[in-house]
Amino acid sequence: MPQYKAPQRDMQFVLNDVLDSDAVYAGLRGYEEATSDLMTAIIEEGAKFAENVLSPLNQSGDEEGCRWSEAGVKTPAGFPEAYRQFVDNGWPALSAEPEFGGQGMPNLLGIAVNEMIGTANWSWLMYPGLSHGCIKTLEAHGSDEQKARYLPKLVAGEWTGTMCLTESQCGSDLGLLRTKAEPQADGSYAITGTKIFISAGDHDMAENIVHIVLARLPDAPEGTKGISLFVVPKFNVDEDGVAGERNAVRCASIEKKMGIKASATCVMNFDGARGYLIGEPHRGLNLMFTFMNTARIGTAIQGLAHAELSYQGALEYARERLAMRSLTGPKNPEGPADPIIVHPDVRRMLLTQKAFAEGSRAMLYYLAQLGDIVDRSDDVERVKAADDLMALLTPIAKAFVTEVGLEAANHGVQIYGGHGFIREWGMEQIVRDARIATLYEGTTGIQALDLIGRKVLGSGGKLLMGFTQLVDDFCQANADDADARYITPLAAYKDEWLEMSLQIGEKAMQNPDEAGAAAVDYLMYSGYVTLAYFWARMAVVARAKIAAGEDDTAFYDAKLMTASFYFDRLLPRAQAHRQALLSGAGNLMDMPEALFAV
Repeated sequence: MPQYKAPQRDMQFVLNDVLDSDAVYAGLRGYEEATSDLMTAIIEEGAKFAENVLSPLNQSGDEEGCRWSEAGVKTPAGFPEAYRQFVDNGWPALSAEPEFGGQGMPNLLGIAVNEMIGTANWSWLMYPGLSHGCIKTLEAHGSDEQKARYLPKLVAGEWTGTMCLTESQCGSDLGLLRTKAEPQADGSYAITGTKIFISAGDHDMAENIVHIVLARLPDAPEGTKGISLFVVPKFNVDEDGVAGERNAVRCASIEKKMGIKASATCVMNFDGARGYLIGEPHRGLNLMFTFMNTARIGTAIQGLAHAELSYQGALEYARERLAMRSLTGPKNPEGPADPIIVHPDVRRMLLTQKAFAEGSRAMLYYLAQLGDIVDRSDDVERVKAADDLMALLTPIAKAFVTEVGLEAANHGVQIYGGHGFIREWGMEQIVRDARIATLYEGTTGIQALDLIGRKVLGSGGKLLMGFTQLVDDFCQANADDADARYITPLAAYKDEWLEMSLQIGEKAMQNPDEAGAAAVDYLMYSGYVTLAYFWARMAVVARAKIAAGEDDTAFYDAKLMTASFYFDRLLPRAQAHRQALLSGAGNLMDMPEALFAV
């Protein structure tokens, strides 16, 4: 298993040079003290925890897995101890509200720290990771009593949180869920039903677990309009926030999975468990989107994490592994063969990993910064613009970054050759762990339907035009000859994106299947063009740094060369997606179902 090393130099480049965090956060209410120096210091400490505490537990946790018993789920050796250190160092409170014990740091900083922790050990991160969404949901929609009862312990990390959405009969179609909520005389509700695929639904790392649960009231209408949201603790909590007797919610089993084996994925039985309504009745799905959108950005980080970890392992191996001679003559004449990094195909895979990891980092950090603007800016128009950009970019980030993260993980195995297929090297674990990222929190297909249906066509193109205007402004501001190799193609793709969206919209008006048939290719096209925008931004900054005579020229040269690789080798993939989606729905829908039979 690769020993993770946090890419702090690249993280600082994105935070400080590309996103100009000092200027942004100086103008956001409550974030004035979140300077680049402070954020750098916090990232340095987070890197130590990720590298020295969590990375060594990644492979051993995968091999040991979790164990179920009537008494509860036991996590792998070292996991509870690492969690106690995590809590003692104050990490759970980093970006939570000070009112409930949080440190009040930007969500961007929380995302950066989670990237390091998740890259070092994604399974471990899933235990505290979902608490963030639980906290955000209660902050946004909980009553004052619920906030006082649950948030202090959640923010401190003494308790963890989950979200309990799906059931065996409904999958992603939550309108089919059956879990019931019966009103009780004391104002609580008896929650009865079974939830599946509940990450960190039970474990031995915290003293209580707070479940955010979707269920139906007795008078609920059918479908998604009849879903309400409840908070259901593992141990009931009194008005002073003290956990007491066990609630009627238990883990019935844990799933045997392809990957993330050290994360307990639970089947949870609610047998008349005491719960409390969050917000208004029948608005549960609307309220849950606070949690779900937070989780989708968190899942996008998983794509970045596995691209980065696989790249680090593959790069080290490619520098050391000797095999064959370079096509242009020996590069290691004193040795029996050359290191495989001299071979063009190995470099193709390494550069693909590097381009996806570093481009995704810029995209996701930007998305987190938009969230901070929405939360803390006093400029109403700025908040609206940031919120619209988040609405458009969240499904792109979740689906595209996890898809290319999986591709990058596979390249890591390929670079190792046969050794990549062997468990002891750890590269195959990265692929197994990465595979789930394209599935949970909404599959790639569901994200694609959200993008093309709700965000683009549903807004009459306004959300898309908000982002393409941003791209257009950037291209016009940097239209000199020095950056033309990035700006010229980016501007052309931006125009094509708009034109293509109009074509799909016109087709979908005649046949709704046209939107569904185009959706995934449309999302992937959107992802490649969006990443091109961030690579162009990084290239412009890197060229300016070199022109200004700043130190670390090698870093900036690498940025420019990787940007060129992205534009020359990866961005053209968008054209294949364009041709596929414009081919129409007929080649998918015309075949009678019976002809699918063997």
